[in-house]
Amino acid sequence: MFTGIIEAVGNIKAINLNANGARVEVSSGKLDMSDVKLGDSIATNGICLTVVALTGQGYSADVSTETLSHTGFEHYQVGTKVNLEKAMLPTTRFGGHMVSGHVDGVGKILSITTVGNSIEYWVELPSSLAQYVAPKGSITIDGTSLTVNAVEDGRFRLTIVPHTTQQTIISDYQVGQTVNLEVDLIARYIERLLFCREQADHQSTQSGISKELLMKSGFIKG
Repeated sequence: MFTGIIEAVGNIKAINLNANGARVEVSSGKLDMSDVKLGDSIATNGICLTVVALTGQGYSADVSTETLSHTGFEHYQVGTKVNLEKAMLPTTRFGGHMVSGHVDGVGKILSITTVGNSIEYWVELPSSLAQYVAPKGSITIDGTSLTVNAVEDGRFRLTIVPHTTQQTIISDYQVGQTVNLEVDLIARYIERLLFCREQADHQSTQSGISKELLMKSGFIKG
């Protein structure tokens, strides 16, 4: 689990393709690696990767074919900058929001506009994720926890303050570039909860057991 607060910017040092996907070597930049051990998780541009080797200048991790084909990794090359965050601890200050490191889809930068001392980005949103994104809600872009300021016609707007552009790879974004998206976990759980309730209500109706009967019998509360 992560918070979406980027700890350092690294870069891809090597990508070695194999039958199972690829093994990537990441230069960890200023990330404190003193407490990192084999098997630990590091979010790399929002993708939860397991450390399989420590290189002295960073770490190596295996990337599955699934991850290669469904994230921005398919466009990465040696030298590509990446946002880095180590898995959170129970004592970690929760500055962002709950981030799993499981990418839900890929978006595309549609426009970049300077507004005062901030930068405004419009990002294309896959239709399959539109229902999870709401104004003033949270979304993760390449591992960075951000606030959605507007949603319209299959796209959403972000307003990025100087501190975020200085501490992440956002300042390097260009129009047309793809980015990893992870929607708010809470939105996904709410959807699942509502779906299960609808299924339960449907099955109860078919069996002759109604919600009213369960409430009357004390099994559930209204």
